[in-house]
Parts: sequence; C-alpha cells; structure tokens
Amino acid sequence: MTASKSKGGIASWYGRLVAFNIESLFSRKREPGPPRTIFVNEKLPEDYRDPKGRVKPEYVYTANQVITSKYNVITFVPRNLLEQFRRVANIFFLGIAILQFFPKFSTISPGVAILPLIIIIAITAAKDGYEDFKRHQADKKVNYSVTRVLSGGNWANDNAMKSKAKTFIRGIMPKARSPEHKLSVGAKGRNSDGSGSERTAEHSLDSSPTESSIEYDDEEGAGSPGYGQSRPHWKRTLWEDIRVGDFVKIMDNEALPADILICATSEDEDVAFVETKNLDGETNLKSRNGVSALSELRTASACADPRHMFRVKCDRPDTDMYRLNANVTFDGKTAPVDLSMVLLRGTVLRNTRWVVGVVLFTGEDTKIVMNSGGTPSKTSRVERQMNPQVFINLLILGAMAVVCAIADSMLELRYFPLSAPWLYDDNRSDDNPRINGLITWAFALLTFQDIVPISLYISIEFVRTCQAAFIYFDADIWYEKTNQPTIARSWNLSDDLGQIEYIFSDKTGTLTQNSMVFRQCSIGGRAYGGDAEDEIDADDIKPPSLIAEKDTHPIQIDVWSANARAGSSTVQIDASRKVNDKDDRPRFHDPTLQRDIAAVLSPDAKPDPEGATFARNLNGFFTVLALCHTVLTGVDPQTGKITYKAQSPDEAALVQAAADVGYEFLGKDREVLSLRTPGSPDIEKYELLNILEFTSARKRMSVVLRKLDDEDNRLFLLTKGADNVIFERLKEGDDALKQETEHHLSQFANNGLRTLTLAYKVISEDQYVSWSGRYHEATVAMQDREERVESVSDEIEQELRLLGATAIEDKLQDGVPETIADLKRAGIKIWVATGDKLETAIAIGRSTNLINQDSNIIIVRGRTHRPVQQQMLASIKQFFPESDIAAERTPRQSTSTRADRSIPLQRVDTGVSSIVGAGNGDRPGGYVLVVDGFALLEAFADDDNKNILLRLAMLCEGVICCRVSPLQKALIVRLVKDGLGAMTLAIGDGANDVSMIQAADVGVGISGEEGLQAVNSSDYAIAQFRFLKKLILVHGHWSYARNGTMILNFFYKNIVPTGVLWWFQIYDAWSANYVFDYTYILFWNSLWTIAPVIGIGLFDRILDSHILMELPELYRYGREGRWFGTRSFLVYMFDGVVQSAVIFFLILYAYITPTTRKDGYDVRLQEFSTTMAISAVMVANIFAGFSATAWNGWVFFAVLIGILIVWLYTAIYSAIPPSYSVTFLYGNDPILFTSAHFWFGTILTFLVALLPRYIAKAWKFGFAPDDIDMIRYKYKQEPWTDFSQYGRSAEGSGLAALHRGAAASASLSSLASVPRRSHDIRSDSAATLPRFGRQSVDVRAASRTDMSTGLVSVHRGFDFATEEGGVAMRRIQTNLSERRDVHLREGGSLRRKGKETLSHVFSLKRIKRKVSSPKKNE
Repeated sequence: MTASKSKGGIASWYGRLVAFNIESLFSRKREPGPPRTIFVNEKLPEDYRDPKGRVKPEYVYTANQVITSKYNVITFVPRNLLEQFRRVANIFFLGIAILQFFPKFSTISPGVAILPLIIIIAITAAKDGYEDFKRHQADKKVNYSVTRVLSGGNWANDNAMKSKAKTFIRGIMPKARSPEHKLSVGAKGRNSDGSGSERTAEHSLDSSPTESSIEYDDEEGAGSPGYGQSRPHWKRTLWEDIRVGDFVKIMDNEALPADILICATSEDEDVAFVETKNLDGETNLKSRNGVSALSELRTASACADPRHMFRVKCDRPDTDMYRLNANVTFDGKTAPVDLSMVLLRGTVLRNTRWVVGVVLFTGEDTKIVMNSGGTPSKTSRVERQMNPQVFINLLILGAMAVVCAIADSMLELRYFPLSAPWLYDDNRSDDNPRINGLITWAFALLTFQDIVPISLYISIEFVRTCQAAFIYFDADIWYEKTNQPTIARSWNLSDDLGQIEYIFSDKTGTLTQNSMVFRQCSIGGRAYGGDAEDEIDADDIKPPSLIAEKDTHPIQIDVWSANARAGSSTVQIDASRKVNDKDDRPRFHDPTLQRDIAAVLSPDAKPDPEGATFARNLNGFFTVLALCHTVLTGVDPQTGKITYKAQSPDEAALVQAAADVGYEFLGKDREVLSLRTPGSPDIEKYELLNILEFTSARKRMSVVLRKLDDEDNRLFLLTKGADNVIFERLKEGDDALKQETEHHLSQFANNGLRTLTLAYKVISEDQYVSWSGRYHEATVAMQDREERVESVSDEIEQELRLLGATAIEDKLQDGVPETIADLKRAGIKIWVATGDKLETAIAIGRSTNLINQDSNIIIVRGRTHRPVQQQMLASIKQFFPESDIAAERTPRQSTSTRADRSIPLQRVDTGVSSIVGAGNGDRPGGYVLVVDGFALLEAFADDDNKNILLRLAMLCEGVICCRVSPLQKALIVRLVKDGLGAMTLAIGDGANDVSMIQAADVGVGISGEEGLQAVNSSDYAIAQFRFLKKLILVHGHWSYARNGTMILNFFYKNIVPTGVLWWFQIYDAWSANYVFDYTYILFWNSLWTIAPVIGIGLFDRILDSHILMELPELYRYGREGRWFGTRSFLVYMFDGVVQSAVIFFLILYAYITPTTRKDGYDVRLQEFSTTMAISAVMVANIFAGFSATAWNGWVFFAVLIGILIVWLYTAIYSAIPPSYSVTFLYGNDPILFTSAHFWFGTILTFLVALLPRYIAKAWKFGFAPDDIDMIRYKYKQEPWTDFSQYGRSAEGSGLAALHRGAAASASLSSLASVPRRSHDIRSDSAATLPRFGRQSVDVRAASRTDMSTGLVSVHRGFDFATEEGGVAMRRIQTNLSERRDVHLREGGSLRRKGKETLSHVFSLKRIKRKVSSPKKNE
C-alpha cells in the first residue's frame, strides 16, 4: 500500500511538472474590468479620482495596442530560460557544470565546462527571439494602421487610458523616426489584422503632418492652415493611440479599430452595413443603426460642441459576441443600446459612405481580442517524449554512479588495512575509504555524463531550422499569384506536422473564397449547367433578345431606400447598357439556355401547349430571381453602370445570373421595381406590396407584387426557399415536373451546391384584399406577433406552381476537395468549426468531400425541447448500438434506475415530411456529426456531457460545428487534444480563428482576404489550403521520420562509449577513470559522430515526395508514431549496450597477451583503448547509416567524414612530440598501425557489432516487409510506376501483387485500411453536370437525422445566407406598413380593377418582325 502511494505520488509530481504552464506566469490577459461609464464632452466626476487627483485604477481603460508576441524587453530572459529549462537535460548539464566549479571535481576549466550549455541556450534564445521579433513586426502593422479621430476646437477626452506596452521594436530599436513619420509610413487603412486589402490612406513622407493628417467635413477654412488647428477636424491617428471616449469616423471599406457605438451614418435613418466574416465566418452583410438620440453628431463641429454632452454606461467587457447591454444618457433622457447599434473590432464597413461613432472598448477589452488566448509556448511531441527518455538515462547514470561509489568504497575499506600502495595516506578527513565513495560518485557523474548528449538539443535546433528553410524554398507550396512562400513561424514544430491525427478547419476564407457563383439550374424539368469557366468575357455574354430596337431613353431609378446614400438616392443611368459589364463577378452562360430562350421568343415558334408551359416557366423562373430579393442597386462612379449590392451573397449571385441571361433588375423607385426582359422592348414595372422575409424557421422568402402598365394589373406571389418547404406547398398535379426537379436537386446537392427551389402563384384581388387585412393586423398585434405573422404568411404561400431550382457554388479555394479527400485517406479526421448556419456548414461539407454522397448526417441542436445529452445518447443508441456507451455511464444515486431505461427516439411532427423510407442510418458512407453552438454550450457544461460528445464524435468520420464562437472553437480543439491526447492541427484565416490556432498543437494561418491576424498567431503561414497536403504528408512526414531517427541515433551513439567506459570499471576497481584518452570523449559529440545524425536529420528520405503525395495512406506511419517512441528508444539503447560489450571485451581479450609489439614491451592502456575508440566511432557511424533509408551523396559524406577524421586525428595527435605539447598518445602510431591486433580487432568488432542489426534489417525486408519497404523496392526496380493506383484499387490485392513482383494493379492491403471511394475523387466541385440524362439515384442516399426532433429527411443541398430580422429589413417592412396605413387613411382601396386569369401568366412576348407589307405588319 505504501509503495502504491509512493508510486502515485511520484507520478502525480511528474504530471504536475510536465503540465506546468509557463505562459500562465507571463500572460497579458487580465480579468475584465468593472462596468464602465464613458463621459463625452464632460469632465470625470470627483469620485473617479483619488485624494491625489489621479484617476482610480478601476476607471483606467486598457490601451488599444494589441500584442500577439510572447516576449517583451523585461520578460524575454526569464520566460525563455524557463522554457529552455523545461528540458530535463538542460537542468542536468547545469548541475554538471556547477559541479566542475569545485577544484576537486574539475576535469577541465569550469568556464570551458559550462560553455557548451551557454552556447546552446544562447543559440536557442536567439532563434526564439527572432521568431518573436517577426511577431512584433506583424503586430506593428496592425497597431500602426490609421483611422480618423476627432481633434481640435478645444475638444478633450477626459477618460483615462493605460500607457502602451514596451515591445522589442520600441525597447531595443532606436527611435530614428518621429511619430509623424511613423504615421506617414503606417498610414494604410488596413483590416483589423493588418491586411492591406481595404481602403488605403497613404501620406507623402515629406508632407507636413498638419496638412497630411487633418480632414474637414466641409471645404471651409481648408486653405487657412493657421486657422485649421483650432477648428474641430478629423485627424489621422494610429490605431494604438485611440482612446475610450474618442469620436472616430470610419469610411466605406475600412476596418473597425475598436468596438464603436454608432452615432450617425451617411445613410437614411443612420443605417450602416458591416461585413462580419472575420468574427463569425458569415459572408452576408449585417445591418446596424445609430442611436437616435445621437443622430445630430454627424460632423466634427457637432461632435466637439460642448452642448452635446452625454454619457454611455456599459456592462463589463465579456466574450459573448452576440450580446451587449448599455445605455446612453443625453439631455436628461436615457436610451437603450444593444449590439445592433455597435460596430465591433474586426468587422469591415461596407456599402456605407461613412460612420461617426464613439469608442466603447479598446485593445484587450474588445470582444474579438477577448475571444483569443495569449500566445502559447508550444513544444513538440517528440521533445515531450524525449524528457522521460532523458530521465531514464539520468536514472541509469545515477545507478552507474552509485554502483561505482559503493564498489570503490568497499574495495578501499578492504584493501586499506592491507596497506595497498594506491591507498597510501588515505586517512585524512577529505581522503579516506569512506568519504571517497561519495567523491567517486561525483566523478562517475562526470565520467558517464555523455549518456545524456548535450549536443542533441543544439543539433535538433539546427536541423529544424534547416527544415523550416526547406519548407520556405519549396516551390510547390509557394503561391505565385501573390509571390508568397510557406513560412514556418515556429521552427520547433516541424516533426509535429508528421503526427497529425485531427485537423480543425475554419470555413470562410479557409475552405472557401468568399464568393458565390451561380452554377446550375433546373427550369421546367430541364437542367442547365452553364460554362465551366469562372471568367467569361462580358462581351461574349449577350442577352438572348431579338429586339431590333431598344428604348435607349434614360430612366430615373431610386435605389433601395434602405441603403440610399446621402445626395445620391436618385441617379440617372443609361438603362440600355448591360449591367456592370466590367464586373469581375463570374458570369452564368449556357448555350442551350440561350437557344431555348431564343426559341420561345421567336415569332416562328409553334404555339403548342407544352411550349407555352415551358415558356411561362422560363419567364417566371428568371422573373422570380430578378424580383424576389432585397438587393440594392448602385452606380459605378467610373463606368456609370448599374451594380448590385446585397447583404446576402446568394442573392447577389441569383440577381446577377438573371441579368446575365437578359432579365436585368434596374432598381426601385419608391415601391416600384423596374425589370427589363429579353422578350419585351419595354421596361416592366412591378409594385412591391409585401415582403414575407426569410427566417431559419420559415426557410423561404416571398414577395407580393402587382404588375403595372398591364391590362389586368395581376398580383403575383413569388417564392424561393428550401425544397421540402416549397414542395409541401405546391398545387396538386404535375408530378412529372416535381419528380424531375427532385432528381436535379439531388444531383446538385451531391455536387456540394447550395440549392433553392422557386415557385409562384397568381393571387386574385379578393383574396389579396382579405389576406392583406389579416396580415396588417398580425404585424401590429401586441401579443404573439411573430406567430400570427407566420400563420397569416403561411396562408398565402399555398397552392404554388413549381418553376424550378437553382444551384449556387460557395466557391472553394483551389484544390480543397482533393486535399480533404487525400487527408481523409491519410487517416486524419477533419472537423470544421464555423460561425455559419447549419445548412451552409452541411453544404460546404459536401462540396469539400467531408460529407460523401452516401454519408449519414446526425444533427444535434441546442435550445430545443430535447436536452442535448438525450440527443447524443439517442444517436449512440440508434446508430452505434454496439458501442454501449450509454450503458457504461455510471448512474447518479438519485436516478439509479435511469441507466436501465432507454431513451427512445421519437418522431416529432414538424410540418416537414420524411421521404427517406426504410433502411435509414444504414448507408454505406458512414456518419458525420453536425453540432450547433447552442448544443456545445450544453455539452461543455459538465464533464459527463463532454465525455459523451467526444465518444460520439470518435464514432463518426467527421464533425461539423456550426454557429460557434471563437472561444468555442478553442474549446473544441482542447476537447480532442486533452481528452484523447491526440495531435491536433487548426487552420484558419481570420481573427475569429486565433484562439483555435493557439489551442492546437500546430496552428496554421492562411493569409487570405480576412487579413493577417490568424497568420500572426500561427506556427505556419500558408497562402492556400491545398498547400496543407504537402506540408503535412511530405514535409511533416519527412521531418518526423528524420528527427525521430536522428534522436534515437543520438541516444544510441552516446551509449556506445558510455558502455565501453562502464565495462572498463570492472577492471579499474570501479574508480570512474576513463579508458580512452579524454580527447576521444571530448570530441565524441562534436567531431567523430555528429555528422551522421545531422545528415539523417537533413537528407534522409523515407520515400520521394511524389510517392508520399500519391499515397497519403503511408502517413499512418507518422500518425501512429512509428518513427519515435519508448519502444524504439529501448531497442536502440539495447543495441548500444550490446555493441559496447562487443567492442570492449573482444578487443580487451585480444590484447591479453604478453606483447603485441616488436620490442617486446607489455601492452599499454592507450594502445588497446585507442583501438576501442576507433572501432566505436566506426560502429556508431555505420550503424547510423544503417538507420538511414536514402543513401544519397550527402548521407554518404556524413557517415564517412567522422570515420576519416578520427583516423587522421589519431595519426596526427599521436605524433605530436612532448616538446610541443604533452599527450598520452605520443609514439602510439608505429605501435598501433603495425599491430595485427589493431587491424584484426577493428575489423572483427566492426563486423560482429553490426551483424545483428544487419541480419534483422535483412530479415524484415525479405520476410516481413512493410508497405514502405515494398514501395521502395518497387520504385527502385520500376521508377516509372504510377503509385497512385495503389490507393484506389480493391482492398487486399495490392500487397499480393507486390509480393509476386508483378506489375502493380491494385492497392496495398494496409493502404486500404483507409479506403478511398471512387466518389471521393472529384474533378472539381464546380464542374458542370451533364445534361442530366436520367440516372438511377437512390433518394434514400445521404440521410439526415435531426436528433432534436427525430425527423429524418434527404438532404438536397438547401442553403441561403441572409441577415434575419436585421435593421434594414425592419425598415423596409416599416415603410411598407406605413404606406398601407396612409393609403387606407386617405380612403383608398387595395383593390384594383383587372382580369383574374391565369392564361397568360409569365408568358413571353414573341418578337414582332418588321416587313414591307402593311398587311403583315403587326
């Protein structure tokens, strides 16, 4: 029992030592401050100051300086030393060096003894300092970005701020430039993370600071410099100098430098639009509005006016990205403030000319920074594994020293009474048989210290530095478009890249390009695929209009009033021109569609019923695309062309696609929409009556329109939404069209495209008047407004007519599907963590190959009637009954019978039908788990839920986490990293990915459109996601194999001389003396044996790069830790012990002879010990060569150079006469090199020592080869072989083929352990489908089970991104509601006289030809 407790105590102590977190000692993170009150245009209250007049600490706010680096001037030395002395070996070497400062134990000068340790620490510190210096430079790019801050006019900000931190750049580099010059150099309007893709604000270096950094709201006084300083103005200021309470002015396309309260904007009703993809990964714009009480603060003069004093009360800073509670007190009145009135740091202003606001939170108090962690101190897994191995060697060293001490003391106690001559005068206090045992123990530590190689660490650092250079200079992962290489920002993690088990990836900007492309559509049962090329010359795209003459008169267009810019809400444009024909947006062009439109427009078209129906569907389809949306129209100031600006990128793609085929949306004048169609010379007008907006619950959007300038003023309901929602609301009949559209939807979804289904209906006047009244009542109801509006909306959205479906590609980064497929083949599990909604996440999972065509999707949602734990347990019980995870859970005492009760999966009626049929959940494609952020909140609430989530995720092939916050991304990584002890890699490109990147073992940042914040916090920086494949499969695998083999050989080569010294103690009275000349020990790690191990670390190559790329399955050798581990360590140590015994005893007994010399003298110690030294060097170097797998020229040189040097050294050193320097080997050359014992002993020990390893390698290669052995042999025999075939063939047949030496035609059996399916190899996610000849598609494929409802359905790719309930939509609805009220109050009626017929709905007007005969002239 005592032993068990002792063992547990030691393990606990070691665990605490290993888990010691250095960054916690130096973390800049602090507890958020108390709730704050920001005073604007007024002095701070007296109670904010202490008796000395200083502002109290709790009211002093953090600076806006953001630092992602690890060190500063003060913390560099202590933190770096603590990081380096986490290595057990460094502590040991420090102790050995200190020991040699005592004269009794000094073997060499104490300064020389500690010099190697100092050099190692200094070089490592220099490397760490350089890495961190680059981080400081990246931080400088962000902190030196520029924005406009209110200044002048006696305006002052009394809110107190902390001083900025000193960094390396400020603390070490001289201040050679003035602040004005720095402002000029750094005055680029970058993103919050430093990217320069946004609006710039550059200044001339030689311009006056006053002239270059000041802007006025008007031209008054611009030419009077003396007067300018006293007027209120906007001064260009560095981000890091922004203070809480400052007024700032942000321009269109500029990034937000802090969390800012909106006062006023350039748009009507102070609406602003922001892009938040850097925070939540969503590409659709979000609308924000200003505080109505502060709407007068539109100019610098108004902001600086002392009469406009107010205060803002805010909650304490927190990490919740979706909540903010505050209020504004202005002129004695208090108004509420929420997140819809605040612009967060990390977002970018879009479609808004300018915004004036007040800074609420800065620097570390901003939400985006609070969601990111401090810069961690990462060590590789190999290095962590080395620590216990070094500890084992230290235990062996300690045991050897103790044995020598005890044996020496016992021998002295035995022979001292016998007056042994070597113990003469050993009766003093510091020299007697008893105390000499301790002295021998200390000497033994010095004698056998090489068992722990001090040169190992410096060699590892050198090799990793070279490996980082190899990555940098690899042209295959160098992005030529931006001339950007792949950069290793942390040089000590290269071998971790070869052991990755889990990859956590962001979506937006990492997997996708933030671009939506209209790819395919289904119209009236016919599928159109468009051109495969993304970029088509605009001149080649001509709407299929056969109109001879167009009305070229300009029209007045009022763009959407929700986003109309001040002074330009009404613009005059040439309506006859193509819409934005110089836009870079990919165009939709399909020759077949062009011919079909031309055919139905042709006057020669036969008026058959089928053709008329298709014509209505064709016209209706693109009319819905062109009119059912909330897209904004604008005018390009350079070209004068119409441009489309949308909150939703999906809507922008849909409207642009309609324009590409001739249905051009021209804008809106009040509530009248203008549309040009290819079938009419006139511009069609539609009156917008109602918008039934899109929500996640409705999954559809509808508009009610009245067609103007028509004989019957027909009313239309145009609808787009999810296939299952639309299909349930269709009119009975036309089953063939429905079936064909479903078939096309399935094919679209299988190609990873986002689908929408389009429908319409014609509404009678009586029906609309009745419904409109009920809808108006619902919109003004005081109770249950949302439910009543939804109920009334659902009434009108029935009996729809199906038009078709669209397929949009969320355009992926180049090579993403292939990269993910190959990483899955490598056995790496991939998790996607995104802030996007569930449908978007699933669509991306399909297009990226994360979700296969036959995968089963398990959905776990939070905030439903069913607890998340029950959903997870039900998933396990239903889909993984063999796991018995639910039964293994220990029941609580209060619910002891709960474990025996099953949790039934009940179907809940949600109004959506299931069309899966029998066999659901048994698809061959495995399972993919989809979890939303609310479910994760419950799952992370306690350890029990976390354990269930982790075990459920392990049973699935992939996991997608949607609607997650930045902090949740980090928690997901830690769940796997800590829960499984797995090697994790996180990759992202935005500020919302920083915490995830820092939490993973290896963080990879993509320098994309979202900026450089992720890159600044990463360990590796790449330009494209596809580069991750070679980085991991080649460079990572190579580095791990090289470093693991190098370290094992380091331990081995140092046990060889240590073993020889140990065996010598048997014959040396355990006195801890050296058998070799000391110089052979001194240069063992620096000259004799250093080259082979470094050669392995740099130039060894398990397989060529193209083979590792073609066969990702080989990565399992790294993933499973085959190249380094305790077992391999013990094998190499055993080899070293055996070889040391062979070397020592064979040579020793060979030299036990009266003489080996011609002169007859006895054998000297230096004679046979030199033979041992040379033999040991040869054996150690050749053994290292045996460990290499690629004997190229460099490895040959590295293996042989040490042997050559030791022979030359022996010959030269033994010839140095005593008159020059006293050596113990002088005169050894003629004796040694003329002795048969020397030559015979050297050759014999060399062969006998290496024979066991040689036989073992030969047997393994001949009788038990692994995949790498077989492929290496195959490549040697047939270097032209295409090895990619081994990863795609049938399981089990490839190994037999290689064993027979036949031409490879199948896969290796072990490679098939991660089988690659044929559908995993996709040509391109954007590839167009064929003309959709009818194929046998199982509608049950790719089932989707929502565990919160029990609903099972087929996923057909529905996805639509837009802001729900945003400020802009609320304003549109308010305008429509006010218009109805005014119309009714004025005594008007909603009814208009007209026909109620369906016979000509959406019919295309045929072209009327002009001929000479007036009779035929129509």
